[in-house]
Amino acid sequence: MNEDDSQTCYPMNKIKQFFSDQDLFARHVGIELLDVTSGWAQASMKIEPYHFNGAKTVHGGAIFTLADFAFAVASNSHGTLAMGINTTVSFVKAATKGTLYAEAREQSLNPKLASYSVIVTDDDGAVVAIFQGMVYRKKESILPEHDTAK
Repeated sequence: MNEDDSQTCYPMNKIKQFFSDQDLFARHVGIELLDVTSGWAQASMKIEPYHFNGAKTVHGGAIFTLADFAFAVASNSHGTLAMGINTTVSFVKAATKGTLYAEAREQSLNPKLASYSVIVTDDDGAVVAIFQGMVYRKKESILPEHDTAK
């Protein structure tokens, strides 16, 4: 199945429901999926005391997890199972309060590989982190009932 016909077969509400229900770690750390469209996703995380590191700023791992979640949703939004193979993150501003937002955008897509950029911002719209990721696109569907590779 190519990416063009997967957009018709995989309604975004099913992709959104899949990640909201199945990504238990994201749910555990308080990440909410706000929206998803083909090749794009937005998520948020309200900063809680358990997100802080010893310096009393949001832990880099918490920021990375938010960005990685948005990356996962955007890269799987075509319905094809996509697994991260490489990521980098640059932390450019400390976060200490409010809510963080991650917006993932597809930069390139082919049948085997796709790349994404994710910008994490705070309530004021200031950039907190810049994340880049690449996925390997497998042959099976992200939604088992749509799997044609069996």
